[in-house]
Amino acid sequence: MKYKELNTDKLYLITGAAGFIGFFLAKRLLEQGCRVIGIDNINDYYDVNLKYTRLKKLKPFENFFFIKGDISDKDAVMQTFEEYKPNVVVNLAAQAGVRYSLENPDAYIQSNIIGFYNILEACRYHPVDHLVYASSSSVYGANKKVPFEESDFVDHPVSLYAATKKSNELMAHTYSHLYNIPATGLRFFTVYGPMGRPDMAYFGFTDKYFKGEPIRIFNNGNFEQDLYRDFTYIDDIVEGIVRLLNNPLIKTEEAAPHRIFNIGNNNPEKLMNFINALEKALGIALGREVKFKKIYEPIKPGDVPATFASTDLLYQEVGFKPETSIEEGLQKFADWYVGYYGTEIEKCNV
Repeated sequence: MKYKELNTDKLYLITGAAGFIGFFLAKRLLEQGCRVIGIDNINDYYDVNLKYTRLKKLKPFENFFFIKGDISDKDAVMQTFEEYKPNVVVNLAAQAGVRYSLENPDAYIQSNIIGFYNILEACRYHPVDHLVYASSSSVYGANKKVPFEESDFVDHPVSLYAATKKSNELMAHTYSHLYNIPATGLRFFTVYGPMGRPDMAYFGFTDKYFKGEPIRIFNNGNFEQDLYRDFTYIDDIVEGIVRLLNNPLIKTEEAAPHRIFNIGNNNPEKLMNFINALEKALGIALGREVKFKKIYEPIKPGDVPATFASTDLLYQEVGFKPETSIEEGLQKFADWYVGYYGTEIEKCNV
């Protein structure tokens, strides 16, 4: 095990700092005494009020500096690196969402390809100790072999979003090889929790419930062949990232200093079991029984039947394996949701 404690003397740059994972990572680093620079363009892909709520929680930290900017603006990225000279960069800024990539592909090329290229260029001209960047379990596409291992063949993405994330891995490897940039890609598996993304299913299901609307479940109503997802609680994601930050791969004659890890729960759940657990968690938070109205539809283009992470490599490297159960994680989400939207919930007739 090569896990080294976080170095609080270093300056950490987090792109997408007002986002779900970016916020929780920044908060964790700041609580441990680190200096953090956050960049985010606060786009309106989902409710910007939630993004500003996250940022408001970071502002009391004296070691936090925020820049409103877009990583697709190369001049702005270069200026930030030149001015602040970060030691460690965590690139979490990206256009997320599989289904939205069918509607607005331009946003994915702009942010995920051009934006990430700009980050790599900045790391080239302003060398860093470690570049950590977000990939996705989506790169595994329709792979049927489970659990998914980092060495699996991933050349058949089934969505543009997945294609951009696979491209990020290839780009990072190339820059790592050419310019000796220690880089680590993280394939996240269905991250959820309090203050999460409203476009994610569990959040959307909860919104629908309080609006008195049915939820749409894309599994054809076939519970025997249900969708499986490796749901990963946000605290587990952050713990995995933090343990890797001060552990870059060292360049050797044989290979570039680039590697990839899965961060998932290693315990896929049927979508219907997850929905049942969410109903129960909301019921506990509200003090009454909760049942969603359900409409079953065909699986959407770009969706994959199952995600299932092998976490052996991550455990071997830093001694960590995510273990938060969906019951525990969803209860924390439900409690937060009811508290955050309390006034609006009271007006709902459900």
